[in-house]
This record gives sequence, C-alpha cells and structure tokens, in this order.
Amino acid sequence: MEYRNLGNSGLKVPVLSLGAGTFGGTNEFFQRWGQTDAKEAARLIDICLERDINFFDTANVYSFGDSEIVLGKALKGKRDKSIISTKATFQMGEQPNEKGSSRYHLINALEDSLKRLNTDYIDLYFMHGFDRNTPIEETLKTLDNMVKSGKVRYIGCSNFAAWQLMKSLSVSERKNLEKYVILQGYYSLIGRDYEQELMPLLEDQNMGLMAWSPLGWGRLTGKIKRGMEMKAGRIKSGGDVGAPPVEDEFLLNIVDILEKISNETGKSIPQIAINWLLQNKTVSNVVVGARNEKQLLSNIGAVGWNLAEEHLKQLDEISKPSPIYPHWVGER
Repeated sequence: MEYRNLGNSGLKVPVLSLGAGTFGGTNEFFQRWGQTDAKEAARLIDICLERDINFFDTANVYSFGDSEIVLGKALKGKRDKSIISTKATFQMGEQPNEKGSSRYHLINALEDSLKRLNTDYIDLYFMHGFDRNTPIEETLKTLDNMVKSGKVRYIGCSNFAAWQLMKSLSVSERKNLEKYVILQGYYSLIGRDYEQELMPLLEDQNMGLMAWSPLGWGRLTGKIKRGMEMKAGRIKSGGDVGAPPVEDEFLLNIVDILEKISNETGKSIPQIAINWLLQNKTVSNVVVGARNEKQLLSNIGAVGWNLAEEHLKQLDEISKPSPIYPHWVGER
C-alpha cells in the first residue's frame, strides 16, 4: 500500500481510507448508503488492516452518531493500529447550539464523539462545513486547545470554499494557532470543480486533499452505461439525494471512455476512476465506501498500478469542465 503525507503534516497515511458512511444506516437518508452493523464493519476493517489500510473516516452526523458507535465497536482491540478521522459542524439536535463551529458546540461535539468511538483521542478532527455565524478565531482557538489537550492530533476542514480556507489559514498564522493541514472535498471524474480554485490554493499552501465520493455518488460504478437500464441499487433507491446534477450525455461520454480503458487494461470502471484521482499530486487520500467485502476488495484494487499517460489524457479531455470566471479570461 502506498503512503503519502497527510497534507501539510508529517503524518503518513495510506492513499485509501475506508469511509464509514455506510455504518449504522439508522435513519432514512443513510439507510440508502448502507446498514453495516458492528460485526460486518469489523470484517471490513480486518480486510483493510490486512492490506495496510489503517485509516477510517466518519462523522458525527452520519446516522446521527450511530456510524461512530459502530466504528468504535468494530475497532475494539485495534485502536492502536488505526487512524480515525471524524467531523463536527452540522445539525445534531433540535436546539440552536447543537450545530455550528462555536466553542460551545465543538466542545460538546468532541466529547460526544470520543464516547461513541470509545477512544481518548481523535487523530484527525474536521470542521464538516464553514460556519458563517461563528468568528473564525473562536473556532480555531477551540481547535487549538483541543490539540494542546491531546484529545485531537490534527485538524482539517471539509467543504470549504477557497476564500474560507485561506482566511482560516491566515488567522491561524497571525494568531499562532493550529492550522488546518488537509481539506476533505468532493472530487471525481464527473466533478472537477475542485481544480479551479481549491487545488491551486492547496498547492500554494502545501496542503492536500482527501477526496470523498470518488465515484461521483455511485454514478461511476459501472452500473450506469449507455443504452442500459439502471439497475436496482443505491442510486435507484434515492441514494444520490443531494448530489450535484450531472448531464446524462456528459456522464455517458465519460463512462464510454472508462469502459474502453477497462477493456484495454482489465481493470474495472471504479478502479480506473479512483486511480485517475490518485495521479493528481495534490491528493493525499481517497475515501472509499463499501457496502460489502466484494465492493471493498474491488476498490482496494485501484492501487498498486498507474494508468498509462494516454489513458490519463483521454480521461482528462473527456471530463474537462468549462472554466469559471475569471479563469477563462485570457485563455487561448
């Protein structure tokens, strides 16, 4: 298994991590993703550890805490071999202070996550989104204290716009506070917006990306192809709710090329889509999900080899997005 630095830190992580969004599945939204219980989760984790994948990613909002509970149970006796990341910010209750990135909410959220995960510390703690209602300095001072306390080892942010991340880094530098070392964000062959604003920022600040939904909310699994009726599964059952819209022809054109490369290489469509991401030098890690052992082993098969330059070029060209303003100004 290849290891890379976690963004702007000295922590080495495998290029794949297992996302625990399918763990629990105890509310309507996450049921469509999966309903993996502790026993099944333990088996998936064993498969990962056997292949030197020791990085497991969750969030407090996944099944409203049940994902963390299942992950904590599945990691019993294996915590010292594992790297855990979790997140806070989104709504976790009906009260006004049960969301956001305020000192009040984050202290409570961290303690709740530690209990659910049955651990004394979080290796990587993410702000799951940007909170416009809390001063950035308040959030960063709280995270800085968490690191100093030993309850958190590294901090990251997820789903931030470029200006939000840069402003946060600036506040950390001016106030001598812990900095976000990694961004977790959406990136796939059918969702390359990341490249226009966020990627240049990460390059400039020596940060990295943890890419989530590398298969474009399940659209790049090989189950959607030109002229083929959509099979029953996560997407058909509504498991792509909240996903950014993708034009049918754009998607099918990309899948056509993926299928062509699959026939030439013997690799599966999902493996090729994940491998393409790993060729981007700003990507530290790709978060893969799995509802069962078969899916997990297939995703793990995306590493240990590299796409040929001609294949990378074909995928780059067919999936290239139109530049947003001002990036098209002066382009020739």
